Amino acid sequence: MTLSTLKRTLFTVLFLTVFSFSFAKQSEDTGDSEKFDSKAMILHHVKDAYGFHIATLHKGQENETHINIPLPIILYTDQGFTAFLSSEFEYDYNGNVVVEKDGQKFANVHEKIYVLNEGETAVAYDADHHPTNASRPIVDLSVTKNVFMMWVSVIVLLLIFMTAAKHYKKSGENVPKGIASFIEPLVLFVRDDIAIPMIGEHKYKRFMPYLLTVFFFIWINNIFGLIPILNGANLTGNIAFTCAMALCTFVITTLSGNKNYWKHIFWMPGVPVPMKIFLMPIEIVGMFVKPISLMIRLFANITAGHIIVLALMSLIFIFKSYAVAPISVGFSLFIIIIEILVTAIQAYIFTILSALYFGMATEEAH
Repeated sequence: MTLSTLKRTLFTVLFLTVFSFSFAKQSEDTGDSEKFDSKAMILHHVKDAYGFHIATLHKGQENETHINIPLPIILYTDQGFTAFLSSEFEYDYNGNVVVEKDGQKFANVHEKIYVLNEGETAVAYDADHHPTNASRPIVDLSVTKNVFMMWVSVIVLLLIFMTAAKHYKKSGENVPKGIASFIEPLVLFVRDDIAIPMIGEHKYKRFMPYLLTVFFFIWINNIFGLIPILNGANLTGNIAFTCAMALCTFVITTLSGNKNYWKHIFWMPGVPVPMKIFLMPIEIVGMFVKPISLMIRLFANITAGHIIVLALMSLIFIFKSYAVAPISVGFSLFIIIIEILVTAIQAYIFTILSALYFGMATEEAH
């Protein structure tokens, strides 16, 4: 380990320790009147949100300043479209703040927008804390934290690859420079170690744009999820996002399937007829199990990493002791280092399995 690496590591440990001490002190100041709920805290951080919270500045025990990026809330109800900024909820997600727009009242209950019934002024709850006098809008088209970070990741990727392409154009001998020297080995890795072995040298080119997009898109969003100042925008840990990515792989696989692929699904060649009848439903189910496994694998691995780190940091608040902080910080730092590797590994796994399915769909009969 070099001296510079050691300095960076010590600085990170010191920063996380001081960061943990400050939160531990805050937890002690609140006393026992407000018991720390680690489950609620973890679930709130891993789920999507209408506002983009960056940080909270404490000026005394009751004076707080929230640094947030307000995001547009777009709702369609039985009275038409309604739009306003998430800041009007004053960043409350417990249903305490009611916003009145276009003759309707809205409340944010656990990061779900509810429309209050006519004549109601506050949200009422049942025994399970579900609203009884409010309902969900017909369509919710709001720009949430995950949607915002998805747009940011698209812009970052466009800037990276447009800059790399610009360097190639300036170079007369196609010698990579700057960011292009970092991107080219990764592109060649996806081509030579994923696309060609899984799909074949004669058919891989038409799948390369999708494979490269999936690899870099998942990887950069995994990395964004680890940046604390972005409040852990958990895009790849969102089941809707992973479902959309897996659905794209499923559609491409289905549309690319040749005669040999469909024959192996519906009427397996080279086996007795009774076995063909037995295997056919299994193969049909397997068509849908493959994208489902892609969806769940990415979602579960990324979400699990966030939950473990947050659970370890929660030990400081649960025990309310400075002595726990170094242990929590140490284990959290260890998990974060592993998560840095997982960000690339999960992008690689999703990409190579997608390429494998494409190869199976386009394989010719032997």
